[in-house]
Amino acid sequence: MSEHVGHNHGETEVPDDFWESFYAERDQIWSGKPNAMLVREASDLQPGSALELGCGEGADAIWLAAQGWQVTGIDVSGLALERAAKHAEDAGVAEKIQWLKRDLSSWEPATQYDLVSAQFLHSPVELPRNTILAAAARAVAPGGALLVVGHESFPSWSKHPEPHEPLPTAAELAVELGLNAPDWSLETVDSVVRDITGPEGQTGTLTDSVLLARRAG
Repeated sequence: MSEHVGHNHGETEVPDDFWESFYAERDQIWSGKPNAMLVREASDLQPGSALELGCGEGADAIWLAAQGWQVTGIDVSGLALERAAKHAEDAGVAEKIQWLKRDLSSWEPATQYDLVSAQFLHSPVELPRNTILAAAARAVAPGGALLVVGHESFPSWSKHPEPHEPLPTAAELAVELGLNAPDWSLETVDSVVRDITGPEGQTGTLTDSVLLARRAG
């Protein structure tokens, strides 16, 4: 879904309405560049079928398609998906990506994929993150991988409300999702500290959790 470290909205807002308004604020919200941890973790994976959850304006899905993946991108915002489709056309990978409008809070996978990616699946409105990530794990095909990158905390200047669920480390998330079971192997369990700049020029650091788990073949 991407990073939300400076927004404070009513918690009762309907996700569909919130995200449509969010993307309508500007013609482009995100940088258009793929998330760095996706690039780090997926560059050496053998391309196959991929599912990108909360794909937003499509940068991660487009990067995966350019690496040879056949990608399905899911997001609740129709406006974001329109932009994603346009960006995919511009990048010459439109035929490798299917875009689906879905509310992830009630989503259940209908098929399985060689890679399921969830990058910064956080929301200022209610989002059952672990329920969604458990469904994401069910969407991983035998021999496939689940990649989850998220915040372990928000910066001090953030107006982000307290999350509805804790922000776990990668190791904690693996346990919560049952990925420490014999039919999974944990290939990356990492915390990555990076420098960030706030909306008013503040500088600080942010810690991200990076979990790459592989289902037994």
